[in-house]
Amino acid sequence: MRDNARLMNHVIEEIANTAARLVVEEGLEFGPAKRRAIKQLGLPKNTAMPDNDALEDAVREYIDIFCAETQALELQALRELAQVWMTRLAEFRPHLGGAVWRGTATANSDIYLQLFCDDPKSAEIKLIDHNVRYEVSSVLGFAGEEVDALSVVCPCPKLSQHIVVHLMIYDYDDLRGALKADAKGRTPRGDLAALQRILEINNDK
Repeated sequence: MRDNARLMNHVIEEIANTAARLVVEEGLEFGPAKRRAIKQLGLPKNTAMPDNDALEDAVREYIDIFCAETQALELQALRELAQVWMTRLAEFRPHLGGAVWRGTATANSDIYLQLFCDDPKSAEIKLIDHNVRYEVSSVLGFAGEEVDALSVVCPCPKLSQHIVVHLMIYDYDDLRGALKADAKGRTPRGDLAALQRILEINNDK
């Protein structure tokens, strides 16, 4: 029994380490990274996966080892770009999530903004009015439901490259459950004021 448990823990750790590399180097989100890791390791699809906390720990360890000299500046550039878009879309109560909010983003990461709209088409209309090109897709929302995502490719001057900004469309009523803290007391997303506080703290260092 102990040998089986030790083997299972080893497999889960291998999945976490492989997924962490995919998150950092390819900008994958946690779910797709874990599924890709299982495939790369040649494991059955029903293999037990590490939870998101374990994967986040592995991502931070990978960054500390391989990206320590560059990641902080890349994260700052992405957060500043997110701030620009959140300011532009302030009427839709934007909240920043994903790796850029958690602090594990690199230049390979996309920006995920969650918009809470009175009218689900209003954000799309605003992009059209400002001649912003975008693509529409459906993604899983934070409650496990399908939501529309408007994806915009925009320049990030500080990184000298283009970044994809995903605008995930929620109903205004969904905002009530959006800031529920996780088991460690962390909020999974933050509004513009919260992001600005983080940027101010980093600028003062």
